[in-house]
Amino acid sequence: MDQSETPCVRAFYHSLSGAVHYVVSDPATKECAIIDPVLDFDIVSGRFHTGSVEVLLDYICANQLRTRWILDTHPHADHVSASGYLSQVTKAPTVIGKGVLKMQRLWNDIFNNGTLRIDGSQWDRLLGHGDTLNIGRLALTAAAAAGHSLGSVSYLIGDAAFIHDTLMMPDSGTARCDLPGGNPNVLWHTIQAILRLPQDTRLFIGHDYRPNDREARWETSVRAQAENNVDLVGKDQTSFVALRNQKDKQLPLPRLMLTALQINLNGRRLPLTDRIFDGYPDVGPGVNQRPGHWPPYASILASHERLGGNGK
Repeated sequence: MDQSETPCVRAFYHSLSGAVHYVVSDPATKECAIIDPVLDFDIVSGRFHTGSVEVLLDYICANQLRTRWILDTHPHADHVSASGYLSQVTKAPTVIGKGVLKMQRLWNDIFNNGTLRIDGSQWDRLLGHGDTLNIGRLALTAAAAAGHSLGSVSYLIGDAAFIHDTLMMPDSGTARCDLPGGNPNVLWHTIQAILRLPQDTRLFIGHDYRPNDREARWETSVRAQAENNVDLVGKDQTSFVALRNQKDKQLPLPRLMLTALQINLNGRRLPLTDRIFDGYPDVGPGVNQRPGHWPPYASILASHERLGGNGK
């Protein structure tokens, strides 16, 4: 991680999910990467919308940037990734961490979805810990960041680190670990690795839920996290794990989890058959026919086709 390089970072806050997606660019060459883009999805109507990423694309166009890579830090459980749509629009390759293979195997069994390819071939590049890419003159290094999920990865670029669901803003603590594949002990070690980065490293988080109705925030630093994070100050591993487990017991499932994971684990593609409905854990047969749970499959498929079909 070459701290002498300072990438230009532009954040876009997605108010419906609390997620933050980013455009990271090299000022010298005008090459950029998009990190964790969000595709708008209305679960009631089953329609996808591209409004959030169109704003991102407008920024890229206005600043005459060239999109080199489209990256996800992991298959998200709370929103649908826009990586596939953006790859079609920009022709840039898609990237994710190699841990996605573990997530595909785990969730394929949970969803009983025999159509899911579990070899990661839905993405153009899979990065292991320490693997690098270039964004113009900037070097991007992948760092394994499991704990929230089996497939989480951080991206280190110059003096910036994109850490998604590991640390939140200091007043919000840390990411949940209660979904399948999550582990608070593993997250503790991931966080300790982040805190060993240079103190002034800019940390860009993946979500902000605006506690006490404050304005949305997404940039912090290693120093600020070490000194102020409410889940970390005064904690050792044992007390952190106890706190994380206690907090996780009080959290509801992400509203779009069953939708988002089945699409995101398949590289932004919709499942090929209606087995998506009987593959849900703890959901009875016929859920697709009950208003408010899931719209008719044909409606979702038609919406997806309007975005260019079933992916690359």
